[in-house]
Amino acid sequence: MRINIWTIFPEYFEDTLATSILGRAAEDGLVEYRVVDIRDYARDRHRTVDDEPFGGGAGMVMKPEPFFEARDALKPDGPVALLTPRGAVFNHATAVRFSLAEELTLLCGRYKGVDERVAEEVATEELSVGDYVLSGGEPAALVVIDAVVRLLPGALGDHESAATDSFYEDLLAPPVYTRPAEYRGLQVPDVLRSGDHRRIEEWRRGQAERTTRWRRPELWRAYRQAEREEKE
Repeated sequence: MRINIWTIFPEYFEDTLATSILGRAAEDGLVEYRVVDIRDYARDRHRTVDDEPFGGGAGMVMKPEPFFEARDALKPDGPVALLTPRGAVFNHATAVRFSLAEELTLLCGRYKGVDERVAEEVATEELSVGDYVLSGGEPAALVVIDAVVRLLPGALGDHESAATDSFYEDLLAPPVYTRPAEYRGLQVPDVLRSGDHRRIEEWRRGQAERTTRWRRPELWRAYRQAEREEKE
């Protein structure tokens, strides 16, 4: 797939997109990253991308022209997501949907926000990575990219690595352990050392349900509701 990132700070992405899973996925031809400097599509010689808000108030607003000009020139296909605190919360289901697309475009806002006409006419959706405010859409874009790319076939080496993560089956992941079996008096649960794969799977499932029930009750309620509907 191709992932386009529209930003006024293209250098923000250079090292991260070349590192670890994201870098290997690009080297293996699973994904192509295209970082676009929105300033290249500004209309004036100063490459201006922001201006004062109509109606007054603090802060600056990103101008519509660079985004519209970039859209006309680049003609992005597939989802075009504007990253903003007021967007729908990004989750695993959205990551899966994006991973099935051939192209994904992420618009990184800055300052007080992006002109509403961009949200209405250039973006196809608005996304937030949580109920807090960042300095810009760049870190949020990296969150989305990481969550999407690791779902691409071959990115992790084997499907089970992703299939046992939190949220894959609407539950949080169970606890995990590695060697040594005992450290400072703390023991790895006996069941994980038993070699009994059925018991291990049952333990993991039980732990996932218990963790979800106590830490994310809203996820637990949705999970149980889905179970009831499936039985009906």
